[in-house]
Amino acid sequence: MTQNLEYKYENPELNLSHEYLLPAVQKVILDLKPQRIFDLGCGNGSIAHKLSSIAPVSGIDASESAIANAKATYPHLKLELRSAYDDLASEFGTFPVVVSLEVVEHMYDPRSYARTLAGLLTPGGHAILSTPYHGYTKNLVMALTGKMDAHFTALWDGGHIKFWSRATLTTLLNEVGLEVVEFARVGRLPPVAKSMVLVARKA
Repeated sequence: MTQNLEYKYENPELNLSHEYLLPAVQKVILDLKPQRIFDLGCGNGSIAHKLSSIAPVSGIDASESAIANAKATYPHLKLELRSAYDDLASEFGTFPVVVSLEVVEHMYDPRSYARTLAGLLTPGGHAILSTPYHGYTKNLVMALTGKMDAHFTALWDGGHIKFWSRATLTTLLNEVGLEVVEFARVGRLPPVAKSMVLVARKA
């Protein structure tokens, strides 16, 4: 029997990464003043719920436990069980802002994910992505402190399967017609940041 290796959610609450991700994302969204927001990989709905105070939010996630938590706790949000590889624009339409936090590192097929992301955006729309930050200094610090195995663990079911730098994620977004217009490192000091946030605009 094949085990379901989805990313599991035990509750509908914000997690520790949201403490440093949410302020950066909210600042960008408040500056953009969108009429609607789509959350691609919405998890348990906690971020979508926070962002719904700015504009109406729809979203999807492939985790059954995530969507079960989201629907039970945030029934006012349109959050559905779907894949980031689906033709979501045909079902949900297009949006001036698409948020996708800590998702791309879980994608077996990041190019299909990126095409879905771009397809959800209106012309001139903005994608806001985050993923764990990787750079020379951080990788060196992890190596010197013996943290490499913990950070790049292969033993986390449903965990991270691809690891991105600013350059590689920018290349992925450029391939689908998105231009990176903002970049920030969040959580800890920039050289050893926990995550990076990229804002990309669709032509």
